Amino acid sequence: MRNGGGRTRRIRRRKLFTSSESRGVNESYKPEFIELKKWLKDRKFEDTNLIPARFPGTGRGLMSKTSLREGQMIISLPESCLLTTDTVLRSYLGAYIAKWQPPPSPVLALCTFLVSEKHAGDRSPWKPYLEVLPKAYTCPVCLEPEVVNLLPRPLKAKAREQRTHVQEFVSSSRDFFSSLQPLFSEAVESIFSYRALLWAWCTVNTRAVYMKRAPRQCFSAEPDTCVLAPFLDLCTGGACAHAVLFVTHATLRSPRAHERRVKAAFNEETRCYEIRTTVSCGKHKEVLICYGPHDNHRLLLEYGFVSVRNPHACVYVSKDILVKYLPSTDKQMNQKISILEDHDFIENLTFGWDGPSWRLLTALKLLCLEAEELTCWKKVLIGEIISDTNEKASLDIAQKICHYFIKESKAVLQKVSHMKDEEVALINQLTLVETLWTEELKILQASAETLTSLQTAFT
Repeated sequence: MRNGGGRTRRIRRRKLFTSSESRGVNESYKPEFIELKKWLKDRKFEDTNLIPARFPGTGRGLMSKTSLREGQMIISLPESCLLTTDTVLRSYLGAYIAKWQPPPSPVLALCTFLVSEKHAGDRSPWKPYLEVLPKAYTCPVCLEPEVVNLLPRPLKAKAREQRTHVQEFVSSSRDFFSSLQPLFSEAVESIFSYRALLWAWCTVNTRAVYMKRAPRQCFSAEPDTCVLAPFLDLCTGGACAHAVLFVTHATLRSPRAHERRVKAAFNEETRCYEIRTTVSCGKHKEVLICYGPHDNHRLLLEYGFVSVRNPHACVYVSKDILVKYLPSTDKQMNQKISILEDHDFIENLTFGWDGPSWRLLTALKLLCLEAEELTCWKKVLIGEIISDTNEKASLDIAQKICHYFIKESKAVLQKVSHMKDEEVALINQLTLVETLWTEELKILQASAETLTSLQTAFT
């Protein structure tokens, strides 16, 4: 929700994929989907390619009814079906938004509309869509404090920043909500509660697609790019927001999986949000949205799920851990740290499936330079080898850090296991955190093996 386009980078240009792991169970007969289909048909949309289904291991999603050929349009959602800021401005909220100063953000407008329409219940023309939205989300901002405390340190810090941001988003909007009191018989404080607004914020943050809108004076300078697309977003989450996409990356790396790329954008001529395949797709295959090359920290933070065997997953090494196993007697340590900070080598240091990242090893090589070698620091940063002694020292430290993280991961997993027995109400949240740590442990164990192999060259 921050200014600067952070969200637009997260949600634009998404890709869809299908899995041949197993056939889904048709759920189009369920009342909520029957009502949604009628609602969409009234708005000139009737899909013939995809149907709601439930898949083993991934949950609710969309299934192809027939084989899809390359270049085939699989969804053409009319503008009348999209929930945009134009939708909000044309509603009973429009006049209040137009006169409010300072102008509210586009995201605030969407969140206000969602809460208001959900409060309207059966009276809302958007009820069929609202009924198929998740009732709750699993982004860190929605997790209980004791669960957030179990997250890896870098993610824990970002989770707390996210919570602070949402709290400020809500508190800074209170006066605007008060101005809407003439629209409601109940007190606006009870309608626009923190819980209701958190749900709306997560709905926009996790489910919006990208569609650029022209700037308008009635809105703040924040980019107006978030659009909710009914039916299309059925493949982005179910009752648990992470379920449908839980194995996205694992599916993509499966020997039996077939990548299904699509082109997705709003067509200005047809006034429809259109999605076309760029490769063929078999009948009764699941269609999933892949969110791009994101690690599990980012997926959990922004979308509320963890991807098993995510090839982009990694374990972050912070500065304090970086120097934890270095000699405390090194009088040049502060100078070395300053060099790393000045050249942007103190962050994004990671362990991955194939071992320590080049950035991590480079940082360790510089930190392991002997006093007489420090003048060679520029060579280290461009990848030159200084000495076998320096290479061995950096690998040894990397191995020590890796084993420290392995020990930590096992300890947290044991703690989570005990909490699952005692905190039954938190079992879903704890299972999510357990999956994250399990993936990190696997990455660290793979990295440890790689480091052991690299170390043999110096023994």
